[in-house]
Amino acid sequence: MRGPHAENSLPAPLPLRTVGDLRAALWSGYGFTDDQVSFEADLQRALEVSSEADLSAVASVIVEYRGRIRLRQGADFGTAVQEGIDLMGRLKRKPLSGDWCHVGEDDQADHPHQERPA
Repeated sequence: MRGPHAENSLPAPLPLRTVGDLRAALWSGYGFTDDQVSFEADLQRALEVSSEADLSAVASVIVEYRGRIRLRQGADFGTAVQEGIDLMGRLKRKPLSGDWCHVGEDDQADHPHQERPA
Protein backbone atom coordinates (compact mmCIF):
# COMPACT_ATOMS: atom_id res chain seq x y z
CA MET A 1 0.00 0.00 0.00
CA ARG A 2 1.34 3.40 -0.90
CA GLY A 3 1.37 6.13 1.70
CA PRO A 4 0.98 9.86 1.23
CA HIS A 5 4.75 10.26 0.83
CA ALA A 6 5.10 7.63 -1.88
CA GLU A 7 7.82 8.22 -4.43
CA ASN A 8 6.43 10.60 -7.02
CA SER A 9 9.04 13.04 -8.24
CA LEU A 10 7.16 14.06 -11.38
CA PRO A 11 5.29 17.35 -11.14
CA ALA A 12 1.63 17.32 -12.02
CA PRO A 13 1.08 18.30 -15.62
CA LEU A 14 0.06 21.89 -16.16
CA PRO A 15 -3.63 22.42 -16.93
CA LEU A 16 -3.38 23.62 -20.53
CA ARG A 17 -7.06 23.83 -21.41
CA THR A 18 -7.33 27.51 -22.38
CA VAL A 19 -5.32 30.13 -24.22
CA GLY A 20 -4.89 31.81 -20.83
CA ASP A 21 -3.37 28.59 -19.43
CA LEU A 22 -0.91 28.48 -22.34
CA ARG A 23 0.04 32.14 -21.90
CA ALA A 24 0.55 31.69 -18.16
CA ALA A 25 2.74 28.61 -18.71
CA LEU A 26 4.84 30.31 -21.39
CA TRP A 27 5.34 33.47 -19.34
CA SER A 28 6.29 31.31 -16.34
CA GLY A 29 9.20 29.85 -18.27
CA TYR A 30 7.67 26.67 -19.62
CA GLY A 31 8.27 26.13 -23.30
CA PHE A 32 11.41 27.13 -25.17
CA THR A 33 13.30 30.38 -25.58
CA ASP A 34 11.08 33.11 -27.05
CA ASP A 35 8.05 30.81 -27.20
CA GLN A 36 5.91 33.36 -25.37
CA VAL A 37 6.54 35.96 -28.09
CA SER A 38 6.27 33.44 -30.95
CA PHE A 39 3.00 32.09 -29.56
CA GLU A 40 1.38 35.51 -29.60
CA ALA A 41 2.57 36.20 -33.16
CA ASP A 42 1.51 32.76 -34.42
CA LEU A 43 -1.85 33.06 -32.70
CA GLN A 44 -2.42 36.51 -34.24
CA ARG A 45 -1.58 35.24 -37.74
CA ALA A 46 -3.90 32.25 -37.27
CA LEU A 47 -6.73 34.49 -36.13
CA GLU A 48 -6.24 36.77 -39.14
CA VAL A 49 -6.57 33.91 -41.66
CA SER A 50 -9.43 32.14 -39.87
CA SER A 51 -13.10 32.61 -40.46
CA GLU A 52 -15.69 32.51 -37.70
CA ALA A 53 -16.76 29.07 -38.89
CA ASP A 54 -13.26 27.60 -39.28
CA LEU A 55 -10.77 28.11 -36.48
CA SER A 56 -8.57 25.14 -37.41
CA ALA A 57 -5.48 27.37 -37.84
CA VAL A 58 -5.99 28.68 -34.30
CA ALA A 59 -6.44 25.16 -32.99
CA SER A 60 -3.21 24.10 -34.72
CA VAL A 61 -1.25 26.87 -32.97
CA ILE A 62 -2.71 25.90 -29.61
CA VAL A 63 -1.93 22.20 -30.13
CA GLU A 64 1.64 23.00 -31.24
CA TYR A 65 2.48 25.17 -28.23
CA ARG A 66 0.72 22.85 -25.78
CA GLY A 67 2.97 20.08 -27.13
CA ARG A 68 6.07 22.27 -26.76
CA ILE A 69 5.19 23.01 -23.14
CA ARG A 70 4.52 19.32 -22.41
CA LEU A 71 7.81 18.37 -24.06
CA ARG A 72 9.75 20.94 -22.04
CA GLN A 73 7.98 19.84 -18.85
CA GLY A 74 8.77 16.14 -19.47
CA ALA A 75 10.79 14.30 -16.85
CA ASP A 76 13.49 13.22 -19.31
CA PHE A 77 13.90 16.57 -21.04
CA GLY A 78 16.74 17.86 -18.86
CA THR A 79 18.57 14.55 -19.06
CA ALA A 80 18.25 14.44 -22.86
CA VAL A 81 19.55 18.01 -23.19
CA GLN A 82 22.53 17.24 -20.94
CA GLU A 83 23.33 14.09 -22.94
CA GLY A 84 23.28 16.16 -26.13
CA ILE A 85 25.57 18.79 -24.60
CA ASP A 86 27.97 16.08 -23.40
CA LEU A 87 28.01 14.43 -26.84
CA MET A 88 28.72 17.76 -28.55
CA GLY A 89 31.59 18.38 -26.13
CA ARG A 90 33.09 14.97 -26.90
CA LEU A 91 32.71 15.50 -30.64
CA LYS A 92 34.38 18.90 -30.47
CA ARG A 93 37.35 17.47 -28.58
CA LYS A 94 37.79 14.51 -30.92
CA PRO A 95 39.92 15.34 -33.98
CA LEU A 96 38.58 14.50 -37.42
CA SER A 97 40.66 11.91 -39.23
CA GLY A 98 40.36 11.58 -42.99
CA ASP A 99 36.86 11.40 -44.36
CA TRP A 100 35.17 9.99 -41.22
CA CYS A 101 34.50 11.01 -37.68
CA HIS A 102 33.48 8.21 -35.31
CA VAL A 103 30.48 9.17 -33.22
CA GLY A 104 30.35 5.94 -31.26
CA GLU A 105 31.73 2.45 -31.47
CA ASP A 106 29.36 1.36 -34.22
CA ASP A 107 28.10 4.73 -35.47
CA GLN A 108 29.84 6.76 -38.15
CA ALA A 109 28.95 10.18 -39.48
CA ASP A 110 29.89 11.50 -42.89
CA HIS A 111 32.17 14.48 -42.97
CA PRO A 112 29.95 17.05 -44.73
CA HIS A 113 32.55 18.21 -47.27
CA GLN A 114 34.12 14.94 -48.40
CA GLU A 115 32.91 11.86 -50.21
CA ARG A 116 32.59 8.54 -48.48
CA PRO A 117 35.48 6.18 -49.22
CA ALA A 118 34.66 3.12 -51.35
